[in-house]
Amino acid sequence: MRAGPRTPGDGITLHTKVAANGLAMKRWLGKAETALGNHSDRLNAINIFPVADGDTGTNLYLTVRAAARSLVLSGDEPAPVDVGAILATAGQAAMEAARGNSGTLFSVFLCAAAEPLAGHTRLTSTLLAAALNRAQIRAWSALSEPVPGTMLSVMEAAARAAAAVDAGQNGDDSNHALGLALDAAVEGALAAVIHTEDQLDALHSAHVVDAGGVGMLLILDCLRSAVMGQELQSELLDGLHGYDVSDPHIHTSMPDDDGVEVMCTISLSPLNAATLRQRLDEIGESVIMSQVGGGPDDEGSYRWRVHVHVPDPDPAVEIIRSLGEPSQISISELALPRDPGADAVNTSGHER
Repeated sequence: MRAGPRTPGDGITLHTKVAANGLAMKRWLGKAETALGNHSDRLNAINIFPVADGDTGTNLYLTVRAAARSLVLSGDEPAPVDVGAILATAGQAAMEAARGNSGTLFSVFLCAAAEPLAGHTRLTSTLLAAALNRAQIRAWSALSEPVPGTMLSVMEAAARAAAAVDAGQNGDDSNHALGLALDAAVEGALAAVIHTEDQLDALHSAHVVDAGGVGMLLILDCLRSAVMGQELQSELLDGLHGYDVSDPHIHTSMPDDDGVEVMCTISLSPLNAATLRQRLDEIGESVIMSQVGGGPDDEGSYRWRVHVHVPDPDPAVEIIRSLGEPSQISISELALPRDPGADAVNTSGHER
C-alpha cells in the first residue's frame, strides 16, 4: 500500500537553479515529452476509460511533443521572455496536433494556462494558482459531458491545492512560496489520481487508476522539476494500481470498442460552433470543442479544434462540412489491434 500524500512543502530544498522564467517553461515541456515517452507503454496499458483503446500514453506523448518542439529556436533567434506568450505558442501547436481525448484536453489546459501569464516574465505562486485554475475550468467546459475521475479531476485538484497554499502566502512572490505551491499542486494531483479508481466503475472493476490522470500528474511533476531545478520524483507513481511493469496490458482484456474518433480544425461563428456541438452530441460521445488561437477573423469566426467518438464517421463529417470547411481531418478506429507493444513509444515504463 502506498503512503498517503505528503504535506505541501515536505522535501522542498531550494537551489540556486530555481528559474521560473520562459526558459523554465521550455524545459518543462521538454521534460514532459521525455517523461511521457518513457511512460507511454504503462499509460497505454491501463487506458480503459472512456474507451479501452490503449492509446492514452501515445496520444499525450505526441501532443506534448508538438508543444515542446514548437519552442525550439532556430539560428540566433532570441529567446522569448514572456511566459504567457511562450505557453500560448506551445498550446497552439499542441492544439493543432492534439491526439485523442487526453491530448485534446491537455492542449486546452495549456492554452488556458497561458492567459493569466501573458505579459509576465516570471512565474509566481499567485500566477501559478491563477493559471492552473483557468486551465482546469477551461478543460472542464471543453467537454460536452465532463466526467469526474479523469484527468479533469486531477487538473482541478492541482489547481485547488496550489490556490490554498497561495492564499496563505499573503502575496509572497518569492521562489520559496512558488515551490510550496508547486509541491502542493503535485501532491493534490497525486491524491486525485489515487481517488480516480473509486470514482469510475470501469476503473474500480479493473483495479486501476485513470491513465490520463497519471499522465497529467507526470506533466505537473515535470513543471515542478523544471522550475525548482530538482529531479523528477521517482517514487511518485509507486503503488498506483495497475502501474507496475509486471502487470499485464489491462486494456487488452476489455471488449473491443466499436466506432471511430473524428478530429478536425474548423473556423466557425459562435452560433455555428454551438450548433456543431449540439449536433455532434446527438450522434456521438466524448465531444470536445475548444478555440484555437486568439480572436475572430474578419468574418467574426473563430478557429476550433473538434473531437468526437461516433459509430460511423460519415454523418459526423457531413455535419461538420455543412457548417464550414474543416482542415486536418483525422479518422481513427477506436478498436485498435490488441498488441501490447503496438502503440508503445518505448516499453520500459520507467524514467531513464
